[in-house]
Amino acid sequence: MDLTTVLGLLLGLVGLIGGYMWDGGHINSLIIPSAMLIVFGGTFGAVAVSFPGSILAKIPKALGIAFMQVKRDPATTINEIVDMASVARREGVLALEQRAQEHENPFLKDGLLMVVDGTDPELTRQILELEMDAIEHQVNNMSKVFEAGGGYAPTMGIIGTVMGLIHVLGNLEDPSSLGPAIAVAFTATLYGVMSANLVYLPIANKIKVRGKEMVNEMELMLEGILALQAGENPQLIKKKLNSFLHDKSKKAVEEDDVNGEAR
Repeated sequence: MDLTTVLGLLLGLVGLIGGYMWDGGHINSLIIPSAMLIVFGGTFGAVAVSFPGSILAKIPKALGIAFMQVKRDPATTINEIVDMASVARREGVLALEQRAQEHENPFLKDGLLMVVDGTDPELTRQILELEMDAIEHQVNNMSKVFEAGGGYAPTMGIIGTVMGLIHVLGNLEDPSSLGPAIAVAFTATLYGVMSANLVYLPIANKIKVRGKEMVNEMELMLEGILALQAGENPQLIKKKLNSFLHDKSKKAVEEDDVNGEAR
């Protein structure tokens, strides 16, 4: 579970609802089923019209990307590629076949098997880049679904408020009920704006960030696979791939190198 996503949502809800109640508001006055139906039902309907079923079917996967923390350790991946490069230089790329077939990462597995099969380096690059583009396109489509929700929700909130005001103005016989009725009408706008800025748009951004992390990891693997295929020096491969790491990871790799030399 990605705690930043969960804690962020909880913190936002606590801040908004807590601030409302601090000024004497009551939580029950924020729970209006009819407004919820208009805003959320209307938003979901608009999103469904906007995207084909093949993309909408990936919403659970998109939520998994946003809420589940996938452990990525690029430093370990680099060390693994460097180790395989050393084996390939000593024993040839065919010595990597068993290791490639058993590898758990499908992208790295495909690349290594192409190297073992003697695929042309340029063709290897093209195939792997196409895989990267497909993943990036898929993630972008997922994020666009939630971006669309963030765009439609405030509008649906306004529509719900207008519908509520129409109902209020059609029943002016009891002036004492106008205040509460108008407050209920404006709850729809609250739902729309709050859901857009606390749920839909932040989740869309989180999916984009996760997508970039996935693509960066695949770029690292691609460069490593091509360097391994070219028979480059393992230490030069490590220096090249370290450029993909942020400062903290680079420091960890350097410490591993120092410890390895000391041993």
